[in-house]
Amino acid sequence: MLSYYLDKLSDLLKTSMTALKGRPVALVILLWLSLGSVVSEWPMIDKPVIVGLLERVTSGPFKAGQKFLFDSYQSRMPRIPESQPVTVVAIDEKSLAEMGQWPWPRNRMADLIDKINAMKPLAVGLDIYMPEPDQTSPDKVAANLPAGSQALADGLRALPSHETLLAKSLKAAPTILGAAGFDHAAMTTADRLLTAPIQTQGSDPRKFVQHFDQVLASLPQLQEAAHGQALLSVALEQGVVRRLPLVMGLGDTLVPGLAMEMLRVATQSEAIVVHSDDRGIKQVGLADLVVPTQAHGEIWLHFAKAKSTSDRYVSALDIMNGKADPERFKDKLILLGLTGAGLNDMRTTALGELVPGIEIQAQVIEAIFDGKFLVRPFWLKWTETVFLLIFGLILIWYVPRTESRLAKFLDKVPGAKAAIGMSLNGLIFATGFLSFRYYGLLVDAASIFIVSSATLSSLIASAKMVMSNQKKAELKQEQKLKEAAAYEAGLQEGLSKAPSTATPSAAEVQHTALQ
Repeated sequence: MLSYYLDKLSDLLKTSMTALKGRPVALVILLWLSLGSVVSEWPMIDKPVIVGLLERVTSGPFKAGQKFLFDSYQSRMPRIPESQPVTVVAIDEKSLAEMGQWPWPRNRMADLIDKINAMKPLAVGLDIYMPEPDQTSPDKVAANLPAGSQALADGLRALPSHETLLAKSLKAAPTILGAAGFDHAAMTTADRLLTAPIQTQGSDPRKFVQHFDQVLASLPQLQEAAHGQALLSVALEQGVVRRLPLVMGLGDTLVPGLAMEMLRVATQSEAIVVHSDDRGIKQVGLADLVVPTQAHGEIWLHFAKAKSTSDRYVSALDIMNGKADPERFKDKLILLGLTGAGLNDMRTTALGELVPGIEIQAQVIEAIFDGKFLVRPFWLKWTETVFLLIFGLILIWYVPRTESRLAKFLDKVPGAKAAIGMSLNGLIFATGFLSFRYYGLLVDAASIFIVSSATLSSLIASAKMVMSNQKKAELKQEQKLKEAAAYEAGLQEGLSKAPSTATPSAAEVQHTALQ
C-alpha cells in the first residue's frame, strides 16, 4: 500500500515538473524562497506568529549565508585605521606577574587611575566590574584580626577604606564605569544603574533596543563618584561579535553603551540623543557627532586587523613604574581593562581573530572617529527582494524557451550554460563587494544567489525531465517501427512460400503491426 502511494506521489511530482516546461514549480520555488529571505530579517518588534513560524522553517540557510558573506567582505577589505583616538591600558600578564593576581586591591586601582589622570586624558573607561567590597580594605582586615589585636584593629579602622580611595580617584578623573546586562537576577545584580539621561526624538526607541532586566555594576559609592555609567554588553552570533549596541534598555530606562558614554564625557555633553521613527532607531548622536545605526540601535562593526591596532596597548605595569609616554594619553580616550591570559574576556571578531573584549570597545570608538560605518538600511532587503523577483521571473519566462537563440546557442556550445551561470553569480557577488568597499553597504548577495540558483536548478531539472520523456517516447516509437518492419518482413516471407490471391500492401502490414 505504501509503495502504491509513493509511486503515485512520484508520478505527480514528475507531472508537475514537466507541466508547462517546469514554469509553475519554478515559480513556487521562487516565491517560497523569496519569502524565506524576507522573514530571515524581519524586525523583532511586533512579529506576527506566522512570520515566526516561517522564520524557523526557512531562514536558516539565508542567515548562515549572509553571515558568511558579510564576514568575507570584511576579511578581504578590513578597515584601515586612520586615527588613533584610543589608548588601551592593559592589565596584562606581566602586570599580573609583577603586582599580583586579579582582582587587585582598590587602592592599587586608585593609584593607577591617578597616574593615568595625571597625563590629561579626555575620558577613562573602565571595562571592569566591582560589585563587591574589597576584602583587603583596612576595615575588612580589622574585622578578621584575632582577639587581643584591638589596638591594631582600631588603627586600621581609622584609615580610609579602599572604596573611599578609589571613589576619590574616580571623581578626580573623567571616568566611566562599565556594567553588564543580565536577563535574570543574581546575588550581586540590581535593577537600575546610575546614568546620565538619554534624550529621544521621534518614536519611543525603548521598544526597539536590546533589553535587560538586571545589571551587574560597581558599588553605589563608586557609581556616584564616576562621571558616567555604561553597559558593556555585545551582541554575539554563534560566539562571534559582528554588531554592538550603542544604546540599550534596562527595565524601562535607556542606558548607553561604553563608546557613546565615553564620547559624552569627553565632549562634556549633557546627554546622548537617540533619533527614531516607526521602523526603529535611525541614529545616535551627541554634540556635533551623529552615528547611523541599525533599527535596534546597534552598529555593524567594520573591524581592523589586530596587528594594525597593537600599538595602542600600554601595560598597566609601565604606567605604575612611570615608564609610559604621556603623549600617548594626553587628549586621548583611555580604556582600562583585562588582557591577561586566563581572564576569560576574549572575543572572536568577524575577521576570525580572538581579541580581548576591550579591543571591541576600542574598535567601536575608532570607527566612529574615522566615520567608517557599515550600514544595512531597512530598504535594502526590499530592494534585493524586488530585484530577485524580477530576475527570477525573467529566468522562468526565458530559460524554457527552446526556440530562442540563447537556447540554440547553449545547445551548440559545450559548457556555455555553466559559463553563463558562473558569470551571473560572479556579477552578483562583485556588486556586493563593490557596494561594501565604496559605500559601506552590506548587500546580501548570498540570498540572491540561493534563490536564483534554486529557481534555475528547478528549470534545468524540468528541462532534463522533459528531454528524458521525449527520448523515451522516441525510443518507444523507434522500437515499434522496428517491430513493424520485422513483422512485415516475416509476413512477406510467409506469403512468398504460400499461394495467395491477395497481397496486403506495406501500409496495411505496418498498420496491423502497430495495432
